[in-house]
Amino acid sequence: MAKTSDKALHTLAARLGHDFDDLGVLKLALTHSSARAVELAEDDNERLEFLGDRVLGLAVAELLTSRFPEAREGELARWFNHLVRAQTCADIAQGWDLGRYLVMSDGEAGSGGRRKMTILANACEAVLGALHCDGGYDVARAIIHRDWTPHLGELEVAAADAKSVLQEWVQGQKRPLPHYEEVGRSGPDHAPEFTAEVQIEGLEPERGKGPSKRAAEQAAALAVLVREGVWDSVEP
Repeated sequence: MAKTSDKALHTLAARLGHDFDDLGVLKLALTHSSARAVELAEDDNERLEFLGDRVLGLAVAELLTSRFPEAREGELARWFNHLVRAQTCADIAQGWDLGRYLVMSDGEAGSGGRRKMTILANACEAVLGALHCDGGYDVARAIIHRDWTPHLGELEVAAADAKSVLQEWVQGQKRPLPHYEEVGRSGPDHAPEFTAEVQIEGLEPERGKGPSKRAAEQAAALAVLVREGVWDSVEP
């Protein structure tokens, strides 16, 4: 799709529940990098994705702390990772029907780009960035709380020791044990946020975030278990 019409943008805006003053920022949020590569667009949605990721993180943190005032930090960190992970964002994007509005190259579209989890998840975050730019944080937060709240029912999957469950599953698959790497750290010394990546031979890696290295590794392990459909088969 070389262009997204104003009519289509208004349809999407209505689905989101926000009347954009600047439809251009919404259109940019829907522009995949492949479109810029083949000169269908002058810019892409990567900067808005960066912004939307931060907006989503703050809004989800607020949602969790308000809904679960008795939860401990470790629980909140695991639940947070589940709600902001790529699969959840892609699910939200599918609910918004973002795939049909994406601007991308014919090659990317032909390879199933409109259904790819990573592309949908990134576009979801970019749309959140666009909402923040056009309407402010309160607008973006309201939409996040509305559309992410139904996923709170999934949080029981984050209760058990995900690393132990993942190790047992990997051994059952006759694969080498998972390997964890710290790939990022941000925030002040008194309140750091770690990012860990779990790597398993023959599988796509996953990342998780948490206030400690262990919490980040647990979150990454949980992301693999949920993605692979393993968690449903074990008792939390």
